[in-house]
Amino acid sequence: MATGETGFEDVYYDLISVQYHSLKAGHDYGQYVRDAENAGLDDVANFFRQVMDEDSARAKRCHELLGRLQGTDQAGPAAQ
Repeated sequence: MATGETGFEDVYYDLISVQYHSLKAGHDYGQYVRDAENAGLDDVANFFRQVMDEDSARAKRCHELLGRLQGTDQAGPAAQ
């Protein structure tokens, strides 16, 4: 998506997209953990917890980077 279409730089849009998908996936992984626990598969449940933690860290990092871009030319006119 080009800047002219949204008023935002691609990087800003990309960070928002990664943040959204990381948060959405983290929500879904909670069900995966429960499914694995209900099946008695603790190693699988632990794997899903690890993946959830990684996505949570990814979403947090996106949030930090978006905050750093806010008010800059890279954020686009709507964020200034």
